[in-house]
Amino acid sequence: MEFIEKYDGCGLVIKIRKKLAEATKIQKVEIFETESLGKMLVIDGKVQVTEFDEHIYHEMLVHVPMNSCKDARSVLIVGGGDGGALREALKHDLEKVVLVEIDRNVIELCKKFLKIENGAFDDPRVEIVFEDGKKYVESCEKFDVIIVDGTDPVGVSDPLFGRDFFELCAEKCKVFCSQSQSPIIQRDLFRKMLQNSSVIKNRSVFISAIPTYPLAIWSFIIGGDFSFKYVERKFKRIMGKTRHYNPEVHFSAFILPEWLKEEIRNAGRG
Repeated sequence: MEFIEKYDGCGLVIKIRKKLAEATKIQKVEIFETESLGKMLVIDGKVQVTEFDEHIYHEMLVHVPMNSCKDARSVLIVGGGDGGALREALKHDLEKVVLVEIDRNVIELCKKFLKIENGAFDDPRVEIVFEDGKKYVESCEKFDVIIVDGTDPVGVSDPLFGRDFFELCAEKCKVFCSQSQSPIIQRDLFRKMLQNSSVIKNRSVFISAIPTYPLAIWSFIIGGDFSFKYVERKFKRIMGKTRHYNPEVHFSAFILPEWLKEEIRNAGRG
């Protein structure tokens, strides 16, 4: 059996051993055992994580903003029901982490079958809220860091990529970070993210290679009071706890090719 994810005339083919679980209340949530990539979470037909490379995505999504924030004690994760971002956030010296997930099935199935969170859901510093992420941010307290680990900006995740959501987040945190799609094969979605997130001060883009995401190059948006000057000092506190992330990877992620710089300049004119 094969799983095929298609995007704009091309796609990714993954050989499947068996389907482990499925739920369809809010989204179609599936977990598979693959031939070569370990277990895999798929939501609405899109690969979310595989055991093979999820550490790259989650470490970049979390440690770049965390190590760019002067003093991060509280974190809000919007989405992230697989637990990977939560696992990485808890490697830091935090007092509180709130994870807001709209779909209870994602957490329940991932705890039972995917099991990448390493007990993070049960950490006493963690509060799990089952609610629409945008509605939660509208009335929540301020956090040091907000991390958005949403699915593609369609369906239930669409409100997490609107200009009004970014405006809310800018008011509620010191440092903001979100995944922002493939800048190569999902250019319309990436451009939408760029234009709408321009309301966040110091908005910047960084990238990473993630093999099972569309055409492997993935982008992230960061903004707020983030700085490179804290990175090496803060990395020492988590040294030995990461498989991919380090200060060199952090700094190099912001070195962008000319075509991507042009995309960002053009979005600023939109």
